[in-house]
Amino acid sequence: MFDLSITKILVLALIGLVVFGPEQLPKMASQAGRALRDLRRLADNARADLSDSLGPEFKDFDFNDLNPRAFVRKHLLDPVDEDPSTWSDSDADGPYAELPEPPPVLATLAPGEVPPYDSEAT
Repeated sequence: MFDLSITKILVLALIGLVVFGPEQLPKMASQAGRALRDLRRLADNARADLSDSLGPEFKDFDFNDLNPRAFVRKHLLDPVDEDPSTWSDSDADGPYAELPEPPPVLATLAPGEVPPYDSEAT
């Protein structure tokens, strides 16, 4: 979660030893552990309360889907179930069957040509 390696943990312990001293460090570590445990319990209770209040319609709802990274990974980066090599433009029910026609290409003005003016549009 925090991407802590052994060296980072050792550096943090050394900084804690210097800042708090050897007498206070065990007490601070136990307080930090207790606070983390209480925070996890609070988050689990909030998640359970929210799941209960949403009702049976959302029983399969996954709270991790609300995480932007998980959303992008799920909807943009996961491989597609279908094989794209089997797609063709002639398939009436293929992935491109519902796409609208592209807009027509507008003609460009020649250099020095005045664009048309619609007095009712303004």
